[in-house]
Amino acid sequence: VIRLVRVKPTYGYGKPHEWIEDSPHRVRPSCIVADKCGGCQWQHVDYDFQLTAKRNQIIQDLERIGGFENPPVEPVLAIGEPLGYRNKATYPLRRVADSDRSRRDGGRTPVLRSPSLRSPSYSVQAGYYQKGSHQLINLNQCPIQDARLNPLLADLKHDIAKQQWRIYDEATHRGELRHLGLRIGRRTGEILVTLVATEGNLPRLATQAENWLKSYRGLVGVLLNRNPKRTNVILGATTECVAGRPYLNEVFAGLTFQLRGDTFFQVNTEQAEALLEAIAHELRLTGNEVLLDAYCGIGTLTLPLAKQVKQAIALELQLEAIAQAQLNAQLNGITNVEFQVGAVEDLLPRLDIAADVVLLDPPRKGCAPEVIAALCQMHPARIVYVSCNPSTLARDLKLLREQGNYRLTRVQPADFFPQTGHVECAAFLQAT
Repeated sequence: VIRLVRVKPTYGYGKPHEWIEDSPHRVRPSCIVADKCGGCQWQHVDYDFQLTAKRNQIIQDLERIGGFENPPVEPVLAIGEPLGYRNKATYPLRRVADSDRSRRDGGRTPVLRSPSLRSPSYSVQAGYYQKGSHQLINLNQCPIQDARLNPLLADLKHDIAKQQWRIYDEATHRGELRHLGLRIGRRTGEILVTLVATEGNLPRLATQAENWLKSYRGLVGVLLNRNPKRTNVILGATTECVAGRPYLNEVFAGLTFQLRGDTFFQVNTEQAEALLEAIAHELRLTGNEVLLDAYCGIGTLTLPLAKQVKQAIALELQLEAIAQAQLNAQLNGITNVEFQVGAVEDLLPRLDIAADVVLLDPPRKGCAPEVIAALCQMHPARIVYVSCNPSTLARDLKLLREQGNYRLTRVQPADFFPQTGHVECAAFLQAT
């Protein structure tokens, strides 16, 4: 039984009110706090049915929003192991007095700690917020993150408390340390730790960072990001390396990538490769094409595809991402890519090129109207639209069909985010 909490003209929102009978697709979650933590929404749903539900979501959005009849949506590319897949996690922190703790952290690996520091009268918690609230659910491990990160999550919380660093309070905007970030190269095992602080006033940080490097196999760098603003945006504008090096190496699609703590990179390395392979298979590039990659980031899709075309042009708003993309191109000896910095809606109308294939990978909000208009004017033979939001994908595909005379030939979903309601997909358009 569902209780409606908000009703719109064409849809409504509801909350479960009463269970009459369990679904045959309901399973026992792998995580003991799955019913409280906001990180996963679908751990109670068996994996095969998660894939079915995600495909149905895409079909419904394409039909309802995009106006497509019987959209050509393929089965979702499944991951072999739907747990332990995340290569990155960023946790907000909270200070809790010992008297308020219901139980103490356990299962820590011994680490080097300064004997001169007094044992704190409080603990530090890290986790995700309960859905619809700012109630932090404390975690010592997370079943969807790479298991090699779990020992660090438990131990670093203890060391942060031991150092007596002041934990940030978002209600009062007081305190210093805001978030703890962990990132791992799935193929290389290299790990970065990123501390997010308001001003970076963390006493003895350099010494503690060196101790962490000595204590954890695979840890190659400890970074400090400064975010002094009163905001729910996690990262600030500046990041410095405190110990080790400011990047980890990762191997993706046969290429070497350098990833920093603040680099955007898909959290599911294996599924990103699977979707890239599906894109390459569908395009069947001959080596004579001109490829335009809008929203290229650090070149995650640009560089592997550039090896299969004559020329690639890559557009990206963030200067730092372009700098990393250029570095990654140099690392892999790729010389046929031209990188341009700026907003896609500004750059695209001014480009004087005849692109054979355009690759779109915009943020969740989708493409700006100026981007759609410029694409219709450029009218490349093929467009590949990669999206993590089926609703905005459907909206933009409808515009491209109506304004640019494009035909939707195939949609290939991929499960980048098992145990959640999110889904990634690539839509393929052909000019008519």
